[in-house]
Amino acid sequence: MSRKMQLADGETSRTACARAVLRTGVDEKTGELLTAAVLSERVGWAADLVSGMVAGLLNEHWNTADVDVLAAGVDADGRNLPSNAWMALRRLGWTVTPPEGVKVNDRIARMAQEQAGRTLRSAKWRADVTAGVIKTWPCDPRKRTPDEWGAVREAVPGGEHLPSNIVKARTRQVAAFERKYHQLPIGLFELEAEPRIARMLLLSACDSQQASIERGDEPGRALLRLQLPTRPDPASYKDWTWVACPVRLSPTVPASAVLHLPTLRIRAGKVHADMAFTHAVPKTRRTGHTIALGVDWGLNTLLSAGAARLHDDGRITALGAEASFRTAGVLAKQHRLRREGQHLHTKAAQYERLIAGDNGHALTGKHQALADEIRKVSNRRSNLNDALAWAAARWAVDQAIAAGATVIYIEDLRSMEAKGMGRTHNTRLSQQVRGQIVDRMRHLAAETGIAVVTVPAANTSKHCPQCLMPLRHRKAPDRRTTPGWKWAICPNLDCRWQGDRDQGAWRRIAARGLTHQTRTVLDRDSGTYIVRKIVEKLETRAAIHTAPVTSPVDRSKTGPTRPHSTRPAPRRRRAPSPTRPQGPAGKRPEGHAHTARQPLPRAAHRDQRVTTISTPTSRHRPRGAALGAGFHLHAHASPPRWLEPAPDTTSCVGSLN
Repeated sequence: MSRKMQLADGETSRTACARAVLRTGVDEKTGELLTAAVLSERVGWAADLVSGMVAGLLNEHWNTADVDVLAAGVDADGRNLPSNAWMALRRLGWTVTPPEGVKVNDRIARMAQEQAGRTLRSAKWRADVTAGVIKTWPCDPRKRTPDEWGAVREAVPGGEHLPSNIVKARTRQVAAFERKYHQLPIGLFELEAEPRIARMLLLSACDSQQASIERGDEPGRALLRLQLPTRPDPASYKDWTWVACPVRLSPTVPASAVLHLPTLRIRAGKVHADMAFTHAVPKTRRTGHTIALGVDWGLNTLLSAGAARLHDDGRITALGAEASFRTAGVLAKQHRLRREGQHLHTKAAQYERLIAGDNGHALTGKHQALADEIRKVSNRRSNLNDALAWAAARWAVDQAIAAGATVIYIEDLRSMEAKGMGRTHNTRLSQQVRGQIVDRMRHLAAETGIAVVTVPAANTSKHCPQCLMPLRHRKAPDRRTTPGWKWAICPNLDCRWQGDRDQGAWRRIAARGLTHQTRTVLDRDSGTYIVRKIVEKLETRAAIHTAPVTSPVDRSKTGPTRPHSTRPAPRRRRAPSPTRPQGPAGKRPEGHAHTARQPLPRAAHRDQRVTTISTPTSRHRPRGAALGAGFHLHAHASPPRWLEPAPDTTSCVGSLN
């Protein structure tokens, strides 16, 4: 099949990935139907062969000199190295050899070299950061002076725009090494051991002699063919046979997308495939935006967003009402899982001290059970974070599509550190998955040609969105007895704007992004749009203008006033109501009971409405989770205001009571 993508004007190609599971296969040599367990076993044999060769290659080249040679991008003759890792390693003469007595084809060696080359290339950036931190080691590792911060940023390539939390994390790692060995490490390769090797097959490094994929006859189907060993230690090529595996594609894979060879992983006895595909999407623009969605991070309200318009005369006005995405229930569950994980880690550490390396100790079984439970809790936290990230990103992109925005501006909080606000607030801030949300937001926004740009977060909640004066923060008006700072009031008598500080922040973010469009750059390392610095001249124009309030209806009196009855209508019907009919339809029965379907109880109903601005004073009560309602009763979000609302399919349905 053709691997070329036909693009129209205004389109660009985009490569994405979707998950799939290989549930069965057919051995083409014998015609035997392979079950999921047998298929997983044979794929695992091939993955073990690859991971063994990768471990040998990393053990030989896990040092500063070889990583620098690979990162230099040129070989001994001065020629540029290929972009494919396996081709670059072969150009440098770094070969792999299978175990003695095992026969593998050249494509298996390619996968091993590709995986090892990617690992070595990714270590270069970490090695440069670690070398810069060690070279400019501060007098007090816990707190650098401004001069020491400047020195470490100069020593690290690209350190001018490097988030400070990355430097501090490397500093803590080096300080732990110094406390243990009473000396500083030479570099990353003394500080870190060789990374663990993942059991996977990078089929993208192969050609049709090892694997191929093509679409099936039915929509949403594909057929993956690959060679797998029939035994753990194949002694000849006869021990390798072709296996055909049908794949059910995810609905997110377009019918016109070009499929690529996937990456196979073994997890819980199943073969998972990361299906890569390329499809056409609208191009995103760096400048020329007139409608933007501003998104602000929060503590109780995870996301606050709203749209703003840039007019031809340079004025910026807000469009419609603001929206919010509240996930206090999800964060409460995340906090509970974190505490449970910490408790299990403490018990496991105590058991490990008591066992002291004795495999026959009586506590060995309990220690293994604790390790399994820790792994389960970690998986639950990862799944919860993943679901939260996708839900928040989908909500933000839907808000942008509904408002007709072509760009989403979100504040850059990569350097924000959770400290100085108490143990509870510090923990809540550190547990937020802001990086995952932004990554998934970029992924979903690219489908519709919406650009996602990060802007500096300085003074977005501090200054007034209309006059740019410093705000005064007060208690929330709906909770006057609860201390807080959620409500902001502008002291400027000509402005007097007041509102939730998060709602004022998204206005500032959207206005700052629209005025700094010419300062938007494409970061070469991450391939994302970013506004690095605030220009004072442009910042003075980043104010939201209020439109004059005018009534579209002429309410001037044109005739005599219509007479009104002096006797009001009765509040209760005088005649008895008819008896309730059999079935869902009919007139309303007597009494005041509502005939509509009773909604499920909200899990975090108290103080979790989208209009609530104060800090919740009661603990989260997951009643919805107890009823099996799941994730969505823990999140509360403003629905997008679509220009063309979806048709109501339930208006003609009668009462279910």
